[in-house]
Amino acid sequence: MVIFSHGYGQNKGGANLAYNYLTHHLASEGYLVASVQHELPTDSLLPLTGKPQVVRRSNWERGAANLLFVLSELKKRSPHLDFKHVILVGHSNGGDMTALFAHKYPHLISKIVTLDNRRMELPRTKKPGVYSLRSSDQPADEGVLPTADEQKKYKITVIKLPATIHNDMDEDATEPQRKEIISYLMTFLAD
Repeated sequence: MVIFSHGYGQNKGGANLAYNYLTHHLASEGYLVASVQHELPTDSLLPLTGKPQVVRRSNWERGAANLLFVLSELKKRSPHLDFKHVILVGHSNGGDMTALFAHKYPHLISKIVTLDNRRMELPRTKKPGVYSLRSSDQPADEGVLPTADEQKKYKITVIKLPATIHNDMDEDATEPQRKEIISYLMTFLAD
């Protein structure tokens, strides 16, 4: 089971559909995929000024609550599913939500994969497993990514994509970029 969280879509709606190349591929490989719409038109916009870890925290908290709700509803509606191997995947702001969820509820998930989350620090833990694909143009804030020693200690995988910018991880990705992202994602899920 994969629960996907989209990047910031300025509350226009439909941002959860901006990664169909990924979600459809996962479904074609036999994964149950839930792509969560985190933003509503009536939500306040994501603050673009101030320290992101402070001013965006309430947005990430709401996102983590959304993920918890989706997981709870799936358990109620489909108790036969495998809830021992829940994987969270998120891009950008959705990756920050994913990382926060892993900090708060590590016992509910088996892995997280972030696509260029930049603000919320990745957990330094072996459980859940932590994987991250990084863009070529947007650096993460200080402390977000584990050091080389932490990556080794906790078996965290961080891979930089030299030919993919941050905004090309959604449907804007070229065919070669899509293939590369999907390839890494499938390797992470099989690990």
